[in-house]
Amino acid sequence: MILGFSTFTWVHVIISLIGIVSGLIVLRGMLSSNRLDGWTAIFVAATALTGITGFGFPFERLLPSHWTGIVSLAVLLVTVLARYAFRMRGAWRSAYVITAIVALWLNVFVLVAQLFNKIPALRALAPTQSESPFLIAQAAVLIVFVALAVAALRGFHPQAA
Repeated sequence: MILGFSTFTWVHVIISLIGIVSGLIVLRGMLSSNRLDGWTAIFVAATALTGITGFGFPFERLLPSHWTGIVSLAVLLVTVLARYAFRMRGAWRSAYVITAIVALWLNVFVLVAQLFNKIPALRALAPTQSESPFLIAQAAVLIVFVALAVAALRGFHPQAA
């Protein structure tokens, strides 16, 4: 164990961070109408593995983290279909942009929750994650992602690029 985390926990965390970083790169590509095929594959794979490995932790009942994982995997399925099966043609371009950004936002949502859970100073501000600092942080992240999604929907036209 490193810093009290099991090897499995570290693998899960590293995979989720790879998903977030690659997702941010893919999002930047969307904003400049760049497909970034390799980064997209990394983002999709890492995000799927994040959701799947999230079920590898011991649990007795489904927790909010599990429901987030289920929603993330369902959203990611649409992302994969829109991107690879339907090649972002017609309405599938919008479906790809929206679902890819929602999948990324869900990863960041969990990251913020984990930061508030694991960092003592943040935990002191929101010990139950129902306090204002946590809600404000999550609302700010959501607002940023909605704005980025609108910009990506307007700007991402891979066939024309």
